[in-house]
Amino acid sequence: MATSALSHSTATLYVGDLLPEVTEEMLHEKFTPAGNILSVIICRDKITGQSLGYAYINFQQPEDAERALDTMNFEDMNGKAMRIMWCQRNPSVIKSRIGNIFIKNLDKTIDSKLLYDTFSAFGSIMSCKVVCDENGSKGYGFVHFETRESAQKAIDSLNGKILNDQKVYIEHSKSSHKREPEVVASSLYTNVYINNFGENMDDERLKELFSKYGPTRSVKVMTDQNGTSKGFGFVSFKKHEDALKAVNEMNGKDVNGKAIYVGRAQKKLERQPEVRRTFEQINQEWITSSQGVNLYINNLADCIDDRLLHQVFSRYGTIISAKVMMEGRRSKGFGFVCFSAPEEATKAVTEMNGRIVDSKPLYVAFAQCKKDRLAPLANQKKMDHIRIVPNQVINTYQPPPPPSFIMPPASQVQNHAGCCHTVPKPQVVPSPSRTPQSMFN
Repeated sequence: MATSALSHSTATLYVGDLLPEVTEEMLHEKFTPAGNILSVIICRDKITGQSLGYAYINFQQPEDAERALDTMNFEDMNGKAMRIMWCQRNPSVIKSRIGNIFIKNLDKTIDSKLLYDTFSAFGSIMSCKVVCDENGSKGYGFVHFETRESAQKAIDSLNGKILNDQKVYIEHSKSSHKREPEVVASSLYTNVYINNFGENMDDERLKELFSKYGPTRSVKVMTDQNGTSKGFGFVSFKKHEDALKAVNEMNGKDVNGKAIYVGRAQKKLERQPEVRRTFEQINQEWITSSQGVNLYINNLADCIDDRLLHQVFSRYGTIISAKVMMEGRRSKGFGFVCFSAPEEATKAVTEMNGRIVDSKPLYVAFAQCKKDRLAPLANQKKMDHIRIVPNQVINTYQPPPPPSFIMPPASQVQNHAGCCHTVPKPQVVPSPSRTPQSMFN
């Protein structure tokens, strides 16, 4: 998607990545089919006269320049693909890095044209380039969008996604002195992270598994205070090529009956965005699968633990999980119960909301995701100025709003012991004269 020529006051194109032997005459002949050309200027060294590898082509009409940009970008010129963009006469626009993104871990088969075609779906591109050396792609590149919004959309859509069988990482471009150490670290790594091999693993066996790929500096299985494997570890190779081979051949292999993960060891700042995305994805999948069966229970007595919460609600159907949220060993006063069927959850809400358990009336409702809880906030704030007349409400109990949390599966949580051992018999309280306000604020 080329930038519209109407947004530029010039009909001049920048043509980069030119070989030294390319001349003005050759460029004039190449671009003439697109329209009338006023001039072609190859930028040269003032002392040697050697081409600097880029040129400017001035067309008579902006429409002709736009046609050339649309149809000739990345075409071959004497054996090398040209990179064409609009001539930007304001250097502050380029230096600002607004709309400029950095893509790393690119498959070596991806060239500038494929990168351009992939990212043009997100907005107008001013410039696009895969960085290469004499051996080809170096595994990273840049896309400069016309707007920051387009750049952010590209990051949100493709960061961490698979492109040509390889996961790519995208971020807003940084200055070269900040970026270069990161590029070198990611492209020439020697430290490998291994996960999911279980407890039956030690340093010697891990070394035996990975030393066949090359000499190692160190091998370490991470253990707990009892010396038991935590299921993950690290191998540091002497050569990047050996580390890369180990990752390519061992990732997904069966070890101790489990498919292990093998990849480049990452620093904390690199891991955080990916961990956050994975958590959000798992959380969203759980929210979707638990719609209509997951209940939020508030105003629980301090003595109610997971077991007692399960016991109180088990009369309404099969419970998948029951969890009282804790802070240390102290109950936060609310929890979640997940049933196996929507009709069971509905019955529990109908019969248990407002019931007394251990001298405290429960608030029971269907659990909601964050966006659904925030929806009524606007209406709620509009009502804040209304004065409440005393004695109008029979049941004045107003439990606090729940936190931003959705009950995870039972396999992902740990139980915490409570403080009492009997379940008080639920007592029916008179129905309030009006429905309690939503607790999901």
